[in-house]
Amino acid sequence: MTMNDQALLEAARDGDEDTFSQLIGSHRAALHAHCYRMLGSAQDAEDALQETLLNAWRALPRFEGRSSLKSWLYRIATNACLKMIERRPRRVLPIDYGPAADPHDPFAQPLVESVWLEPYPDTGIELEDRLASPDARYEKRESVELAFVAALQHIPARQRAVLILRDVLAFSAKEVAEALEMTPAAVDTALQRAHKTVDQRLPAQSQQATLQALGDDRLRELVGGFVDAWERADVSSVVAMLAHDATITMPPRPTWYRGQAAVASFLRAVALAADKRWRLLPVNANGQPAFGEYLWNARTQTFVAEAVTVLTIADNLIADITSFRRPDLFAQFGLPDHLEP
Repeated sequence: MTMNDQALLEAARDGDEDTFSQLIGSHRAALHAHCYRMLGSAQDAEDALQETLLNAWRALPRFEGRSSLKSWLYRIATNACLKMIERRPRRVLPIDYGPAADPHDPFAQPLVESVWLEPYPDTGIELEDRLASPDARYEKRESVELAFVAALQHIPARQRAVLILRDVLAFSAKEVAEALEMTPAAVDTALQRAHKTVDQRLPAQSQQATLQALGDDRLRELVGGFVDAWERADVSSVVAMLAHDATITMPPRPTWYRGQAAVASFLRAVALAADKRWRLLPVNANGQPAFGEYLWNARTQTFVAEAVTVLTIADNLIADITSFRRPDLFAQFGLPDHLEP
């Protein structure tokens, strides 16, 4: 710790809450992102972060500095997440919940339980990018991609914690063992098992590698073309940008579709039907291109918040459209709740 940090620590131990906030301020965003990886929900991550800060404040007089402040905070945050995981089901995407639907069948009703993975604003990982360790196996943006966070939810909670602490945050096996009350050998075993499960579920190339290979100009062209086609309800143009086996999912509805033909049928009949008008505002979520989608409301004569939609790109085409149909998510992305015509 720097001399300034040490002085802040001593003042915080004496009960100065403002000094405590200053001391942990540089860790706050990174801790929130860590909790999101563990829990798959930005709101759950916020709850875990608040519990972490409260527990850290209460335990601060007992912090002797034998470990770094950073590792001490992550130990508290990880254990807060593990306790939350014990109390609720894992969060998944619709493709992991059930089989693809026939576009001619009726929509399934939304599931109100907290079972769905949630999107994460890129602003939450910007600070982490600056603090990234060269020893980390996964880049910070790569480690919040939808596919990666979804894969994490399929491994046991303690294995999940080990993988994140070792491969994303680059803590040593000894540090992880101390945080989780395991032996270093048990940490290594858990990491190997976690790798096996996660590697089976991840695509061959991360979104960060895909977007880098695509290039900024082509990405802008693809994103701009999607926005234009969607707002014009041009189903043919949207479908032309899709991979052959592309999917569209719409949590909290479990219904989802796979393949250009099925997606096209759904778009024509429902999403881009003649009675729908849309406006899209680009944002960034999970290190991927995304949009706030606004649907025209004839009663209010405005476009109202409808969904935060995240695109997954593969081979110069759109592989997945994931529309989180949760207007309450818009505030997390700094988006207004309505747009004037």
